[in-house]
Amino acid sequence: MHRILVAAFSLVFLALAAPARADEANVHVELLSEQARIAPGQTFTVALKQTIKPEWHTYWANPGDSGTATAVEWKLPPGMKAGEIQWPAPGRIPYGPLVNYGYDNEAVLLINLTAPADAQPGSTVPVQGDVELLVCKDICIPEDATVSLNLPVGATPQPDAGAAKLFADARARLPSKSPFAARVESKGSAIRVALDTGDARQLRDLVFFPTQPERIDNAAPQKVSTTASGVTLELKRAEGAKQDDAALEGVLTFRDESTGKDSPLRAIQFTAQPGTVAAPAGAAAGGERSLGLGEALLFALLGGLILNLMPCVFPVLSMKALSLARGAHGDAAHRRADALAYTAGVLAMFTIIAVALLALRAGGAEIGWGFQLQSPLVVTALAYLLFAVGLVLSGVVSVGERFAGMGSSLAARGGLAGSFFTGALATIVATPCTAPFMAGALGFALVQPAPIALVVFEALGLGLALPYLLLGFAPALARALPKPGAWMERFRQFLAFPVYATVVWLVFVLQAQAGPFAATSVLAGLVLIGFAAWAWDAARFASVRGRAIGATAAIVAIVGALLLVRSVDDEAVAAPSAATAQSSDAVNWQSFSQARLDSLLAEGKPVFIDFTAAWCITCKVNETVALTPEVARTMESKGVVALRGDWTKRDAEITRVLQAHGRAGVPLYLYYKAGAREPQVLPQILTSDSVRSAMEEG
Repeated sequence: MHRILVAAFSLVFLALAAPARADEANVHVELLSEQARIAPGQTFTVALKQTIKPEWHTYWANPGDSGTATAVEWKLPPGMKAGEIQWPAPGRIPYGPLVNYGYDNEAVLLINLTAPADAQPGSTVPVQGDVELLVCKDICIPEDATVSLNLPVGATPQPDAGAAKLFADARARLPSKSPFAARVESKGSAIRVALDTGDARQLRDLVFFPTQPERIDNAAPQKVSTTASGVTLELKRAEGAKQDDAALEGVLTFRDESTGKDSPLRAIQFTAQPGTVAAPAGAAAGGERSLGLGEALLFALLGGLILNLMPCVFPVLSMKALSLARGAHGDAAHRRADALAYTAGVLAMFTIIAVALLALRAGGAEIGWGFQLQSPLVVTALAYLLFAVGLVLSGVVSVGERFAGMGSSLAARGGLAGSFFTGALATIVATPCTAPFMAGALGFALVQPAPIALVVFEALGLGLALPYLLLGFAPALARALPKPGAWMERFRQFLAFPVYATVVWLVFVLQAQAGPFAATSVLAGLVLIGFAAWAWDAARFASVRGRAIGATAAIVAIVGALLLVRSVDDEAVAAPSAATAQSSDAVNWQSFSQARLDSLLAEGKPVFIDFTAAWCITCKVNETVALTPEVARTMESKGVVALRGDWTKRDAEITRVLQAHGRAGVPLYLYYKAGAREPQVLPQILTSDSVRSAMEEG
């Protein structure tokens, strides 16, 4: 979609921007020759030199997400030939969500010309070219220029000594042909490239520029690993590009610090042939090590197990614990069946979430763990559902305790259905939380083939269900639970309150996503649901007419609550962002963008980045516990710029950064030391000491 918008805007600019007069040109173009005198039939080099005004830029052969490469239409005498433009290595030019490739300040494009074989010594050969280029700043202006030379012909050629340095410098900027074998492998949206350079651990500032347009996502962060055996690049396939095994051509720029800290920027041009590319052993961008399948499964199991302790899952698991206490001293077979039903509900919902996530990502959507809570409609539905559960727990409505997975008879089929439902619900409310070990496992899963990814997700689900599964199959553990009694009814009613608190939090999330009007509409819907529950329960023991009236009133109220959902718009944008404005005011936050980060890093500033979301409970706890006024004062004293990336609603730019660091969701905390190009990745469970320690070391 963004390419369509770029094309539309480009047409507008081209239509509105009149060609600049020569004295108003933003690029001064001149044609220079390496030879002061040429010989008949000689092939020699000329330079198309662009002197570009500050803050303006022109474009490389592949301009990136927008722009147009410089072109020359030659007007040459008979028998004279012109070769292709030789393009120096470009730079990245971020602009909003786009990244272009081009040049600023000065660009020297070399072209080989061959003189006519019948040129007569003593004569001159006229060389003329019409140059068309696009120069951009905040707007783009097409400019054109006519360049020309009159080259004298002699029996022997004569170099122009005054132009020697310009041509030598221009050749030094040209990418050299790579002598290294290179392979490329595509899996889903991921493209992995390996160059067998030998020991590459002293290489720094590596950036890949594709020569093929629309092959990779130009704006996606590039994950680069350098090891003793070579370089591995992890790129992202461009939206809409075919997934194929075609070779990948491009230019890699880098600095080789083995020759000194101030080593010049070098560039190599290579073509990577299709092949198998293994994950780099023991290295990854930002110092993180890539996981293997065994480690990913273990981390997923541990992460799911720890997820049981997270506040977002507590209300639902408390209901299940109460059910377990009821049946702990009963029939063992029924207890095991109940545990298996709960586990099946967890695994089934994890399968649904994983399949949806993988399918959407394969279609080009930039989403990750917790993606469903980025939709205001899903948040609204979950708030309605949990409010109804709370009403049942409070005893406002009696629809059968089996609804919440707390059936008094574990042998009844409805009880098993309730356990299955509770497992599914526990999975849904767990998605806003990220436990330790989860990030690496999920990041690994999302770049693997679908079967492997599903296995990792199921391991995470098994970890979530494991405590209840163990209690169901271990009689000794079950007998340690308190015996059923009158206390259970009061405890059940008490459990309604953490459920209601979860509903309050969901409404907060909704306001951050869709604004106060949508949140108010959902609050009104909750009132209608409460009225429907009361009307239904009040009419249970009434006459036939009374039951009909109560049922009608309940149905009308429920329909009214559903109609209010229409006010919730998935595309609504709240202002300001709750994730930024409502928490951790002690820190002077700026909004994250890749362009802002690139600018700060270019200035040599230390940068701390907090990727968060209003629905992320782990994020909110970290912000309260770790991002304290003391940390804010340390940031200020160290000159650290604090950026916050708000992922409450879908944000493709933030998703790409998460993916580049092997993460499927928030939180993610990055710290760039002054002058560093790769960040330190801080723990997911943050402390003020860990943040201050990172900044002190920097």
